[in-house]
Amino acid sequence: MPLTMNREVFITCAVTGSGGTQDRSSHVPRSPRQIAESAIAAARAGAAVVHCHVRDPETGAPSRKLSFYREVTDRIREAEVDVVLNLTAGMGGDMVFGPASQPLPLRAAGTDMAGAEERVAHVLECRPEICTLDCGTMNFAEADYVMTNTPGMLRAMGRMMTEAGAKPEIEAFDTGHLWFAKELVKEGVLAGPALVQLCMGVPWGAPDDLNTFMAMVNNVPPGWTFSAFGLGRHQMAYVAASVLAGGNVRVGLEDNLWLDKGVLARNEDLVTRAKTIIEAMGARVIGPAEVRERLGLIKRAPEGAASRA
Repeated sequence: MPLTMNREVFITCAVTGSGGTQDRSSHVPRSPRQIAESAIAAARAGAAVVHCHVRDPETGAPSRKLSFYREVTDRIREAEVDVVLNLTAGMGGDMVFGPASQPLPLRAAGTDMAGAEERVAHVLECRPEICTLDCGTMNFAEADYVMTNTPGMLRAMGRMMTEAGAKPEIEAFDTGHLWFAKELVKEGVLAGPALVQLCMGVPWGAPDDLNTFMAMVNNVPPGWTFSAFGLGRHQMAYVAASVLAGGNVRVGLEDNLWLDKGVLARNEDLVTRAKTIIEAMGARVIGPAEVRERLGLIKRAPEGAASRA
């Protein structure tokens, strides 16, 4: 099929993620204050959307602590720069099995299984404009780790997100995840037209080759909005590929730590590089107000008092 290039592109910056990158780069933010400051810097550089996880400030380990999300959310909303807030809801479905000879019981280290209400508690509390919904179960990088998202869990989480007024961003790691996302819209669990993030090159989901990428793009229904990213050294290549295919782009330290060979990136550096590529292609980078209008989002005012040091 012919490509229909997107001429008005928004950039999402995935600020920190939940992967084990905290000790591989000093630029990966850990504390709520660092995460918020990095998100604000990314917004100043041209990101219309910031996608945020939270981490333990001492260890850098991924966290689901509500007070961390509350602080990140308040700091971003109280900043002088405007940006659309996108919070992860991907944590709480982690299963780490024992060795192949004795997979059960599950290993306590790394296993984090929570109910739907607990997994979206921070969404209900912080009311982001967007939150993520990982639309499937998959083997995920490590040998015995499974990212678990059952159909029942996704239906429950999707309903709660929709009722809370947050727009779910469907995280699709393979074509089957898009198949199920279409079913959720058909059932009325999610409102259409939906928002999709195509996640390329995440072991062991969709590989980051262009044939697979176009298969993913071709499974996004007409009228839906999609964005895409590729891991590591292919991050900027997927900026160009997604724009050419009619989509938007995601960059950030969640997916890639490097600006150039031997040069560690900051989030704002990656956003600046992406913006340069998009504009060199003849497209325009749009801001948060246009994203809200396009996606039907409602900007929320800050709720907390700025009494922090």
